[in-house]
Amino acid sequence: MDVFTLTALIAGAGATAFSATVAASDKPAGGNSWVFPAILSAAFLAWSTWAVISEGPFGFWVEHTRNIWGNQIWFDLLFAASVAWWLIVPRARRAGMQIWLWLVIVLSTGCIGLLAMVARLLYREQSIGASA
Repeated sequence: MDVFTLTALIAGAGATAFSATVAASDKPAGGNSWVFPAILSAAFLAWSTWAVISEGPFGFWVEHTRNIWGNQIWFDLLFAASVAWWLIVPRARRAGMQIWLWLVIVLSTGCIGLLAMVARLLYREQSIGASA
């Protein structure tokens, strides 16, 4: 098994475990919940930097235009990011975040920016709650 198959399996297992944990819990995110998406964003940035250095900055486009599966994955990512954006923006506005700046970041970096935005939102909500 090569490193890319192994990391894909680990990421899938981690996402499944995280999603099941969230589904099983009736407690809202609290405390320092912003740390988890911040760490994921930083780790994904490091992985993506490796991909850009190794394969070039537009390697993602080759993968998404290669065949029908590549298109399907592209559509899936776009739909997931768009739904996440739609759900997060009202909370981000209430927290006083600069929506247009975050839109540029998310459109430029995908889930790296989206995870950073979620981390920032959770941090701001925690800060606002602590001062209220």
